[in-house]
Amino acid sequence: MGKLKAPLLSLGASGAIGKALVFFPWKGLDCVREYVTPSNPKTSGQTTQRGYLAAAVAKIHSCLGLAADPLGEDDKVAYAVLAGTRPNPRTWFNEIVKLWCDCKVLGDIPIIYCAGTISDASRVALDMEIDIEEETPSSLVAGKFYFGTSKTGLIHAVAATVTAGDCVALVAEDLSAWMTVGVKYYVQFRPDAADPCEGADSGIYTFVAEA
Repeated sequence: MGKLKAPLLSLGASGAIGKALVFFPWKGLDCVREYVTPSNPKTSGQTTQRGYLAAAVAKIHSCLGLAADPLGEDDKVAYAVLAGTRPNPRTWFNEIVKLWCDCKVLGDIPIIYCAGTISDASRVALDMEIDIEEETPSSLVAGKFYFGTSKTGLIHAVAATVTAGDCVALVAEDLSAWMTVGVKYYVQFRPDAADPCEGADSGIYTFVAEA
């Protein structure tokens, strides 16, 4: 039965009212939906999709537990920033799962990006590196870092150095032609079109350009 926290439709409720409405919390919101009889269809397509979800969740847990260079707070924030560009709200975790499943549906190889580090934010010698955890190791061939002054305006592209099965990096790259000291920049790595990992984009990291 439904349990009221205060007068109905004021502060919220939880549980079901008959078989008409279900009240539940979702991402800090008090929500209500029509009651639906639970089902567990097992069509081929649904079973495949569930396999993608299970593989994505398992890989995330694996990356969180890496002894060296795990999926860390900076990476979670980067994925959360990317999630913030979507029309519907989602967490960093859900963003990774969505990227993984989208890649699998398109026949591409997913990647989870870990230990993103900007060791030198100088606009004349930018050093950046992100570890790659691919579903199939050493699949990524080529990609670029995309920069901009907003998370939805990544208009500058710079080729990345890809170390197979290990990381993507910019090493002492001079970006002074368009980068301004003191300005906050957003940066994301994306595999190139037609790369085996096309669509397996990283989260969006941030830094302030230094002299």
